[in-house]
Amino acid sequence: MLLQDRDRLEAHLPGGSGAGKGGDTVGEVIQTADTRTVLCGIELDNPVIPASGTFGFGYEFAALYDINCLGTFSFKGTTREARFGNPTPRIADCTAGMINAVGLQNPGVDDVIAQELPRLRACFRKPVMANVSGFSVEEYAYTCERLGREPQVGWLEVNVSCPNVHGGGMSFGTDPAAAASVVRAVRAVTDKPLLVKLSPNVTDIVTIAKACEAAGADGISLINTLLGMRIDKRTRRPVLANRMGGFSGPAIFPVALRMVYQVAGAVSIPVVGMGGVSSASDVIEMMMAGACAVEVGAANLVNPYACRDIIADLPRVMDMYGIRALRDIIGAAL
Repeated sequence: MLLQDRDRLEAHLPGGSGAGKGGDTVGEVIQTADTRTVLCGIELDNPVIPASGTFGFGYEFAALYDINCLGTFSFKGTTREARFGNPTPRIADCTAGMINAVGLQNPGVDDVIAQELPRLRACFRKPVMANVSGFSVEEYAYTCERLGREPQVGWLEVNVSCPNVHGGGMSFGTDPAAAASVVRAVRAVTDKPLLVKLSPNVTDIVTIAKACEAAGADGISLINTLLGMRIDKRTRRPVLANRMGGFSGPAIFPVALRMVYQVAGAVSIPVVGMGGVSSASDVIEMMMAGACAVEVGAANLVNPYACRDIIADLPRVMDMYGIRALRDIIGAAL
């Protein structure tokens, strides 16, 4: 923290130079901060969204705190059929992050609709984001059409990082034409706001984002995990059974910020930023880069209260930087 920022913050603390008559207290700052934002026409109380794969189907975290404090959340990636995921080990530690190769484990769309969403409705009263994965264009369309019928599903977040089994195994998200084909197919079966979640493991992410926009996407979310691996120096073998996995955590934040900045400056649809976000300060930086909302991923696995804590801290950090309304800073750095 810069010295002048620390001094300014301390002036608002109880007993500080700003406390008492004529000076705002922390409580007063919290009351005046406007954390609202809008994502594809739906207003959020705040921009903080737990990312898919780090928050289950929501009700698991509702046992810890009232999840209605969230802007919304993206529930566990759902496929047409149930998936048992990759063999273990699936998780590897690394400096300033982690690598996972869970393999999209989920009960399949039928069970999600029949069992998971009713449990969510009992504890979450806001629209939720449905994250969808697939291994063919037809599978994406089928799963999105099914979930799009659900009243509580406010957005569909289509993860195009999956391999195309009919295209030689190449990820949909690494080819603009393949990504666009998924978007067109999903757009044809639902009117729900459609976000496309992009992989960072590409040469030019802007070209892919623009192709998705042209195909009918309502928004872009980025970035998914970077590709990484660890080697056990005793066994001299990869730590993960899958050998490679998705690298996430604070170390990837500057990469994510750069890509959000590039995409937000190139498309005219909303952008949701993610990748290494672990604090209210990170949220504000992502919004200045052009994000209208921000997903928090790996931080939830380290601290299950991470999103709640970030939301609680937003007014303090907003005041530190002279921000009264978060919507005023979206794209400020562009």
